[in-house]
Amino acid sequence: MEPSTRPAAPTGFRLRRLEKPEEFRQVDAVHRAVYGEEATDAVPTPLQRAVQDNGGIVLGGFADIHLAGYTVAFLGWDGTTLYQYVHATAVRPEYQNHHLGFQLHAELRQQILQLGLSEVRLAFDPLQSRNAWLFVHRLGGLPDQYLHHYYGQMADTINRGVESDRIRLVWSLSSPRVEARLGGTYPSREEEETRWNGATPLIRTEPGESGVRLPVEVQEPDRPVAHLEIPFDLALVREHEPGALGRWRHATRDAFRAAADLGYSVDDFVIVRVEHERRGFYLLSPTSGRDPGPPAEGAPGRG
Repeated sequence: MEPSTRPAAPTGFRLRRLEKPEEFRQVDAVHRAVYGEEATDAVPTPLQRAVQDNGGIVLGGFADIHLAGYTVAFLGWDGTTLYQYVHATAVRPEYQNHHLGFQLHAELRQQILQLGLSEVRLAFDPLQSRNAWLFVHRLGGLPDQYLHHYYGQMADTINRGVESDRIRLVWSLSSPRVEARLGGTYPSREEEETRWNGATPLIRTEPGESGVRLPVEVQEPDRPVAHLEIPFDLALVREHEPGALGRWRHATRDAFRAAADLGYSVDDFVIVRVEHERRGFYLLSPTSGRDPGPPAEGAPGRG
């Protein structure tokens, strides 16, 4: 669990838009470092150039002259709202505990606000706790749709062997919730634990023979708060219980759908230590009664 007010993330990277063809080509190298050498679906260099020069943003985080991570966003339009859609973000494994993902998105936010836009949308795998922690908890985005098998079958090392369900997330860049969280203000540990302890568990889990926690039952919410557990580290499930990847996917899909049918939606993601075991949970509440969070001082009202 994290404290209620966290220090600013360290700034050991140079963040800027990619400019040269050789920089765009480094995106493919980062993609393969993350998703495996057989991964062939990185954003092509010509498309990056087109996005960069036509309203989108291809942003890199550099360690010295080497690209450590990137994010690619382009303009989206749903008939009423113009927004930026984050299509891809990746950080080399050796930099994944250096807060680079957070820094990339904080810089992306500033650049999008300068363009006169105020909303970002993206989709991420609901079973990936690292992404849920970043996008929902730290950045303050709110999921609004569950997308069933969104990309079809995927062959890379992270997505292979499990249906490609995704959560769509809306990041309202100037909302009080986002302003507060980017300013370092989060619910306190006590507040998070109180909500978690009083919540309906939508998925009941037990340790399997390998010690990796597995889902055993799904139920509907019956309290003002519900929690939905996902693997703390999906890579451990893939390594030690590969046959359970489908069980986790179907359990979370059923739980999200049951919650949505009863008017519940995700409002946070927390890491809870239970008997010396770290576990990851989405927190859900009735959508009509959702608390947008405390306003920050001076704030306006593939994965």
